Amino acid sequence: MRDNRRAVRYQFGTCALDTTSRQLLRDGRPAHLTPKAFDLLLALVARRPRVLTKGEARKRLWGDTHVSEANLPNLMKEVREALGDDARSPRYVRTVHGVGYAFCGDARSSDAESEPLDEAAVVYRLEWDGGLIALAEGEYLLGRHPASVVPNASETVSRRHALLRIAGGQVVLEDLGSRHGTFVGGQRIEAPRTLADGDSFDLGPLHFTLRATRRSFEDTQDLTP
Repeated sequence: MRDNRRAVRYQFGTCALDTTSRQLLRDGRPAHLTPKAFDLLLALVARRPRVLTKGEARKRLWGDTHVSEANLPNLMKEVREALGDDARSPRYVRTVHGVGYAFCGDARSSDAESEPLDEAAVVYRLEWDGGLIALAEGEYLLGRHPASVVPNASETVSRRHALLRIAGGQVVLEDLGSRHGTFVGGQRIEAPRTLADGDSFDLGPLHFTLRATRRSFEDTQDLTP
């Protein structure tokens, strides 16, 4: 059955908020948000520049469930950290004291007038022993470096081990001169390798599988560990 909801991508500063992959990108790299923090940020951006009251936010996020008063401020702190924002000198989200919060950045949306999402929409995911992560177009570092899209502390994995690049409907894996190598299908790669749905690759003890599915990812939960 066709999903008639439209995909929307909001762009503000160096950040992009994608409703299809339910992902926040900052400087072209995924910025971790829990599902409720993502929903809070999306509500603020979609409502801009109007204020989202605390009562409206709680109703949207938790319904009629009673939660601690600290839950909303804690989520707001998570959102600001993901955005690199400062509550005392906000670029994106300002506090309206005693009322709620409002998005104050200059955001623009794209794809709002494009064709509705259908089964042709490609969604990329990376599976490994530690879980599952959704990937949008961009470049993703893999290794022990703090900027790696997947956390890892194995000494057999280099800090900047490999690069995963998604662009124009293609996924390319490139070894970055790692000491122990990057393997696709059990063979060490010496040059960038294009990956397809179901292809597996290894970095030391880490085993990954690429998934490229043609369906809406609107309701996927954030499974990043």
